[in-house]
Amino acid sequence: MSATDLPQPDHARNMRVIAYCDQGGRPDGVQIMVHRGHAYIGHIFSKGFSVLDVRDPKRPRAVNYLAAPPGTWNIHLQTQDDLLLVINAKDMFAAAEFADEKAYYKGQLGKVVGTAEKRSAARDWTAGLAVYDISKPATPRRIGFMAVEGGGIHRIWYTGGRWAYVSALLDGFTDYIFLTVDMSDPAHPREAGRYWIPGMHAAAGETPSWPATSRYGLHHAIVDGDTAYAAWRDAGMMVIDIADRTQPKLITHRNWSPPFGGGTHNCLPLAARDLLVVLDEAVLDHQEDGLKLIWVFDNRVKENPVSISTFPTPAEADYVRKGG
Repeated sequence: MSATDLPQPDHARNMRVIAYCDQGGRPDGVQIMVHRGHAYIGHIFSKGFSVLDVRDPKRPRAVNYLAAPPGTWNIHLQTQDDLLLVINAKDMFAAAEFADEKAYYKGQLGKVVGTAEKRSAARDWTAGLAVYDISKPATPRRIGFMAVEGGGIHRIWYTGGRWAYVSALLDGFTDYIFLTVDMSDPAHPREAGRYWIPGMHAAAGETPSWPATSRYGLHHAIVDGDTAYAAWRDAGMMVIDIADRTQPKLITHRNWSPPFGGGTHNCLPLAARDLLVVLDEAVLDHQEDGLKLIWVFDNRVKENPVSISTFPTPAEADYVRKGG
C-alpha cells in the first residue's frame, strides 16, 4: 500500500500513519501485545485471535489466526517469557441479553448472564485461561488450560514468572472478582487465591450494599510488587495486599462514584514516583454516563492514596458532538 492509499486520520499531532494491515480480513481488535516482532491481537467480533509479523513496521502482515471455541471470545491476552495467555469467556456481545449494550455496563453482570444463580443448565461457551507456547512466534501452540466454572475470564495481568492475575466471572458471584493464578507449571495453571468485595458472593448469602444499577465488578488489576491496584468499575479502586498470593486482603478502597460517573478501568502505579494514574472508562454515547476523567493520586502511603489532580479534557474539538 502506497503512502497515498493509507487511511487518513481526522486529527494527528506528532504522529503519522506509516502502514496498514487488515489483519487477514479480520480488522477488529481489542487488545494487542507485541512479542519478538509479532503482534497478537484479540478480536471482539472475529471469534479468536490473530498473529501479525510486524518486524518490518512498514509492512505488517497477517501470519496466523486461531479461532475461539463456539460461543466464546478471546478479546484479551498477555505475552511474556515465550508464553501467551488468552482469556476464554462467554461472547457477551453475541448474547441476546446484551442486544442493548447498555445492559453490559449497568447492574450485576452475573445476574444478567445467569451465573450468579447458575441458571444456565447447558452452556455454549468455554470459560478459562489458555496458555500457549510462542517460542515460534508465528505458530502459537496451546500447552495448558485453567478451566473456571462461570462466565469466564475477562482480563489478565502477567509480566512473567510464577504469578498471573485475572478477573473472573464465577458461578455464585454477582460480577467479576480477582484471582491469583500459579503459573509455576505453565502446562497446568491453577487458581491460588481470590478476593471480592463483600456483598458479591450471592451463593454464600451475601447481599450487595450498592445500587442495583451500579456495576461493581473487577475489570482488572495491575500489580506492583506485593500490591494489586484493582479497577472495580463503579466501585472505583481497590488496593489489595497480595504478599500471600493464596489470601489476598484489602489495604484500602477509594470510590468517587457518585458524584462522578464510575466505570474505573485502569489503575496504573508509577512506583518510582509514588504516583497512581487511574482511568475511568466512557462506555455510553454522548456522555450519558457522565464525564470520565483520568485521576492522579499521591501514593506515598499505600494505605492512603490521595487524589491530587486530573488530566485536562481535550479542547481541540467538541468530541461529544463529534460522534464516530
